[in-house]
Amino acid sequence: MRSQDWLGGLDERLRRQLGFLIEIDRLKTLLRGTRIADESRRENTAEHSWHLALFALVLAEHADDAVDTLRVVRMLLIHDIVEIDAGDTPVFGGTPAAEQAEREQRAADRLFGLLPDDQVDEFRSLWDEFEAAETPDARFAKALDRLQPSLLNHVVGGGTWTDYGVDEATERATTGRVADAAPALGDALEAAIADAVANGWLRPNS
Repeated sequence: MRSQDWLGGLDERLRRQLGFLIEIDRLKTLLRGTRIADESRRENTAEHSWHLALFALVLAEHADDAVDTLRVVRMLLIHDIVEIDAGDTPVFGGTPAAEQAEREQRAADRLFGLLPDDQVDEFRSLWDEFEAAETPDARFAKALDRLQPSLLNHVVGGGTWTDYGVDEATERATTGRVADAAPALGDALEAAIADAVANGWLRPNS
């Protein structure tokens, strides 16, 4: 039987922080459509967030505008916490955007609300900024969030591209923000897309 009685005797701030950290462990149980590079299984959302944080640390020099790398990392580490309540929405899955956005707003209210008030404001502000994608930091973070699954799809020979019968025009429309935020990464992704079409992993434009 699980017990959280031990938390009750702690300082309220620490209790709320530890409660939040225990709650977000659930990210490890949420599976995404994307396969990991050895093709053995699908990645979970916690792994995705960790991988994106490393993308930011390694690739920040390629951002078109100056970015605060550690701030981008922070955004990426929290951007999918809402999936604990809202679930993962596959890029090619067809879930109405307004419906998903409403679920994610409710999830953000609950999950970030577990934290002390100052951290509620801090984390929620970062999450809102990521979602709006209007600042250089957020645009770059969003670009990496599109780049990573596409590269993994290429590495495994199709992945969600073949699952959903995606064509190259759809993939380019989905990942257009990569070139906007980081032209060099856009060029790399374009090379991967062209190679995927040549190998039959993405359907060519009709």
